[in-house]
Amino acid sequence: MKFSYQALPWNIIFGVDALDGIDNALDALGFDRALLLTTPNQTADGTRVAELLGSRCAGHFDQAVMHVPIECVVNAEAAARKLNADCTVAIGGGSTTGLGKALALRADLPNIVIPTSYAGSEMTDIWGITEGGRKTTGRDNRVVPTLTIYDPKLTLSLPPAFAASSGLNAMAQAAVNVASNDINPLVRTMALEAVRRLASSLPRILAKPHDLDARTDALLGASLAGGALGTGTTGLHHRLCHTFGGTFNTPHAETHTVLLPHSIAFNAAATAEGTALLADALGNKNAADGIFDLAKQLKAPSSLRELGVNETDLDKAIEISMASPLSNPATISEENLRLLLDDAFHGRQPRKYA
Repeated sequence: MKFSYQALPWNIIFGVDALDGIDNALDALGFDRALLLTTPNQTADGTRVAELLGSRCAGHFDQAVMHVPIECVVNAEAAARKLNADCTVAIGGGSTTGLGKALALRADLPNIVIPTSYAGSEMTDIWGITEGGRKTTGRDNRVVPTLTIYDPKLTLSLPPAFAASSGLNAMAQAAVNVASNDINPLVRTMALEAVRRLASSLPRILAKPHDLDARTDALLGASLAGGALGTGTTGLHHRLCHTFGGTFNTPHAETHTVLLPHSIAFNAAATAEGTALLADALGNKNAADGIFDLAKQLKAPSSLRELGVNETDLDKAIEISMASPLSNPATISEENLRLLLDDAFHGRQPRKYA
């Protein structure tokens, strides 16, 4: 066996009530003019963080939105300059984390992240910015949060329906690094543990939304999944998700939820060993069916049609997805990609590919 591994510069505080120590954490890092980032719907969470930060909160930008449009980034960058901010503090899901990453990339602002969902993107060096209907992504260690504070209590307000999609979004980050030909035992170990924790905890959250132990397991699973993606690989699945999100503005977590079982099925024959391990972690004989059935159990969306995609959009999605080279275990053609997207559009059980 031969492999190489370089960990990202993670700095994590995890635990119930971990948020209460944020002022001391920023003090230890030497920051005293934080720009607080939230979405318009999370101003209450932002108010609490601002109170905990006290004089360290220089201002509040509450216009973070899905897929990190360039206009939002430019406005937040201007606010940071005006306030002479020395860091950002993003509380929320992928929208605020993504904005914090964009500011770290463009304005060299250290970013502190407080996840309230299971996005997992805080554990990656991947950034994404949408401009002109196309989402551009890249990898850069500068966007890895200077500090991530995980407080499971903050996820209790996440509705079970969205917790399901958010958790399956995290599972996608892990699954693509198990069902892969780019075998790295350290990445795969994180990924498999993430899948086990998410597969176990998400149904418990649906049954008992205020089960803090289940919420804690899901949050840890999401962190591990993000860690697997951060030091692992992406492929067809993430290309498709970025295409639909950036061009058709589909909801991020739900897009991952719908496409994941079909992406795993597409690569199954080319990643037999890893796909078998993924199936075992899911407690199912077939990995793609296991994910599809779990999503149904969680009452999550199962079709692109439910996300507002029109059948006529599929041709454009194929064109965009195939516009640049992509490293993927199975060979991609317009014909087999059409089969995948047609199944995902109609919400069919994943097919077997030759």
